[in-house]
Parts: sequence; structure tokens; C-alpha cells
Amino acid sequence: MEHIEFEAAPENIEERIDVFLAGEMEGFSRSYIQKLLKQGNVLVNQKPAKANYRLDEGDQIHVEVPEAVAPEIVPEDIAIDILYEDEDLLVVNKPKGMVVHPAAGHYSGTLVNALLYHCKDGLSGINGVMRPGIVHRIDMDTTGSLLVCKNDFAHQAIAAQLKEHSITRRYRAIVHGVIEADAGSVCAPIGRHPTDRKKMAVNEKNGKEAVTHYRVIQRFEKYTYIECRLETGRTHQIRVHMSHIHHPLLGDTVYGQSKCPFKLQGQTLHAMVLGFVHPRTGGYMEFTAPLPEYFEQLLKKI
Repeated sequence: MEHIEFEAAPENIEERIDVFLAGEMEGFSRSYIQKLLKQGNVLVNQKPAKANYRLDEGDQIHVEVPEAVAPEIVPEDIAIDILYEDEDLLVVNKPKGMVVHPAAGHYSGTLVNALLYHCKDGLSGINGVMRPGIVHRIDMDTTGSLLVCKNDFAHQAIAAQLKEHSITRRYRAIVHGVIEADAGSVCAPIGRHPTDRKKMAVNEKNGKEAVTHYRVIQRFEKYTYIECRLETGRTHQIRVHMSHIHHPLLGDTVYGQSKCPFKLQGQTLHAMVLGFVHPRTGGYMEFTAPLPEYFEQLLKKI
């Protein structure tokens, strides 16, 4: 049994406890949280709470999570576009719609399933059985370059580079509106959205430092084609930052317009360039994932 403690802050006053916990307990769905509440596994000030309980400042929340039985993650013969591979790592060009690693609702068809088939037992185990080899992620509908580690030595070295922000990550995106400046930076901390716990937001009080640099590649009548360079790597960083400056990504119905004028599957965001120091050789390596066909066609349309 895992025991997790929380304390309700002033901004949580009147928030339903199931909504609060779904936002704070990453990886747990709201329905699972409600199941825990129904079973009496959630105590507020040492008393069992119901799902509709509304928080007060200072509430002490204790959650008991039964030990999970991890589903078996099986290798699957799924084609993957490998940009580079050696004994320590590989760089994959992830397609749109592919989830990186198994999670609730996605236990097959993920990149990890494909990697298990391709690499057999040759993946790092630092992130556990659900995320073998995965040292960083990109969203399901974001395409492009992703680094996978085959052993713990490589994983630890790449994780250290990510922590010190020395890895090169340059993305291509199409955003709504015409950006006037040729280049700029967004320096705004990112954390959980204060009311919608499934979203991220610029959060001055509880967010973590986040920096995105952008430059204009081409302007259109209603849109701008840009390159974004990540200095930090927060969840949904580019999507949140561009929305924050009123230029949300085309196709992003979560942080932008609810209706898209084109038939798109999620945001137009592509992880184009990935550069890092190889853990074993010490040499700098850089890889470019070509723009996907849908992105090229969209640029022609607009």
C-alpha cells in the first residue's frame, strides 16, 4: 500500500477533492480517484471523504493507493523510423498519433511496444517496466526526433544533459496570427492549470522555470511558421507558451481554438532537430527529422 499526503492551499478552496487529486496524482485517472474515495481510501483530516467534498484551506489529505499489478507490456512488430542507432542509444522519428509509453488506456501500439520488439532486452531499466529506454517524451500528436537509451549508463548520461539544459531541441510549428517580431523568447513558469488539472498553464506561483526561444521562418495571411528552441523541457511547454503570447499552435484544441479550419489530428508541432553529447564517445551528435507529409502539405495550403 502506497501512502500519499497533501495539504490544501488557498487556491484549492472549494475545489472538489476528486478533481484536486486527479490533477495532483499524475498517472491516475479521475475515475480511479473516485474509486479510491468510494472505497474509503481517501481521508481528509483523518475522516473518509466523498468525491464531492469541497476543500478548505489547510485540509490534510491522506491517500492510500493499493499496490498496482502492472499489465504485461508485450513486444509488437510495429515499424519505426530509426534515424540513428548504436550499442548505447537510438534516435527515432516518431509519427503522429503514437503514444510514447504505455499508460492508462494505452497498453499497446506505443513506441515502447515497438522498441521492445526491435531491441529485445536491450533497453535501459531506470524508468521501470512501463517506460524502458525512455529518457524524455513528446506528446502523442507531436512528431519528430526522440532519443531512446539502450542501457543505464547511456540513460544516466543523457538525463544529466537534460537536467543541465545542454541538449539541443529545435521544433517547427505553425501558429495562429502573424508574429511581428522576427525572434523572441517566452520566459514564464509552467505548472498545473489552477482549475483544469489535466492542463498545464503559465503559473507564476507554483510553476517551474520554463524558457522557449522562437524565430519566424515565414509569415502568412493568418498564420506564422516558426522554429522554437527549448531551453527547458516542461510538459506541453511550446503549446502553453505560444498560447500565452496569443499565438496558439494551429490544430491545438486544448490550448488554442476549439475548432480548427483544417482537418488536423492535434497540434502542428514537429521535433525537428535533436543534438547531444554521446555518452560513450564524448562527441557532439545532431540529427534532423524531416517534416512529415501532412505538415508540408499544410504549408502549401496556407
